[in-house]
Amino acid sequence: MLIVAVAFVVFVLMGMPVAFAIGISGTLFFLQHPELPFTIPVQLTVSQTQNFALLAIPLFILAGNFMNKSGITEQLLNLASVMTGRLKGGLAQVSIALSALMGGVSGSAIADAAMQARMLGDGMLRRGMSRGFAAGVLSFGSVLTPIIPPGIGMILYGTIGQVSIGRLFAAGFVPAFLLWLGLAAAISVTARIRGYQPERKARPTVREVGHALHGGVWALLFPVFLLLGLRMGVFTPSEIGAVAVVYAVVIGLLIYRKLTRTTFVEALEGSLSDVGAVMFLIVLSAIFSYGIVLEQVPELVANAILGITDDLHGVLILILLFVLAAGFVVDGTVLLIMLTPIFLPLVRSLGGDPVHFGIIFIIAATVGNFTPPVGAAMYAVCSIIKCPIGEYTRESVPFFLAIAVVSLILIFIPAAVLFVPNLLFGAW
Repeated sequence: MLIVAVAFVVFVLMGMPVAFAIGISGTLFFLQHPELPFTIPVQLTVSQTQNFALLAIPLFILAGNFMNKSGITEQLLNLASVMTGRLKGGLAQVSIALSALMGGVSGSAIADAAMQARMLGDGMLRRGMSRGFAAGVLSFGSVLTPIIPPGIGMILYGTIGQVSIGRLFAAGFVPAFLLWLGLAAAISVTARIRGYQPERKARPTVREVGHALHGGVWALLFPVFLLLGLRMGVFTPSEIGAVAVVYAVVIGLLIYRKLTRTTFVEALEGSLSDVGAVMFLIVLSAIFSYGIVLEQVPELVANAILGITDDLHGVLILILLFVLAAGFVVDGTVLLIMLTPIFLPLVRSLGGDPVHFGIIFIIAATVGNFTPPVGAAMYAVCSIIKCPIGEYTRESVPFFLAIAVVSLILIFIPAAVLFVPNLLFGAW
């Protein structure tokens, strides 16, 4: 298995697309074991396409694209401006608020970061913010997106680890709020030092607040509607994706009335590309995962960590540090797929809650999208606003530290994660 792992790292550093790096390096395992039928890799990839639980992923991607084409982004931007426009940092604070509001719509940190860079990047630069600061805010702010339902990372983790997706959806709200506070505090401190001014000079009027809430209420109700449907047993986690698509189309056609024939086709075309990339990665990961299980890698990793400490908090911190370090060279989605079968059994053996661990794990894995040298969200934002990677890295340190502090709080205060799911679904 060592050769497989080394080959994967080498392929990624060479610039090979991650899906191919996973598939090819995983196939090397079977070349090392000629006693295994070489038909197994083909069977593994095909069987992944028959996983009914994963059907929610393409459907949520389609629903998100329909929502974005319905004009919901502009409505949420207006609401975010009303909510945070008077805070120090101006558009930077608006960007963080927009990420929180967009979490239930896009479900993808990379898509959210790229969208916000196009919408707010030039405006932040015109207001005197440095390129590195603007890029850091736009990139790291999108960490909120995957942990607000219906985040795709939750579906992947829940499916692979056999964890309740409904409880994962419910568990994301409080951590997202804490991350919002942490990032907003980092922005506020930097803004005071550099003199970045608020976006709004006066408090919004009651009429402005009411208009902004009216425009964004349907997007805000989206994750709530999904959670209530799951809690009341109206639909299953697999069926919920189809309900989300219907909801998005109805909102686009009847409420905002901006989902036309043209935008409908554009949403389908964008979804086809997004689904193809994500699902191709998932099916090829089955080849890699087979070797991990057969070589008993989870047991080896568990024994190595337990040789350092058997305290649950200590183990969670070690896992957090490992995932953050791995994120420097591996994409966040890949980390979720590859490491869930390794770390989740260890956490369970120590009495840890899989939902609590899942939220911490998803946050840490998502950070890999924002860190060099392979962060996809980082490259998307930096290319759009033309920011050098070195400047981005230096100016992003406060945001990285803010996320790390919040993650430590979540590790030592599990109730912050489990309060909402226990309230809605009952304690395990």
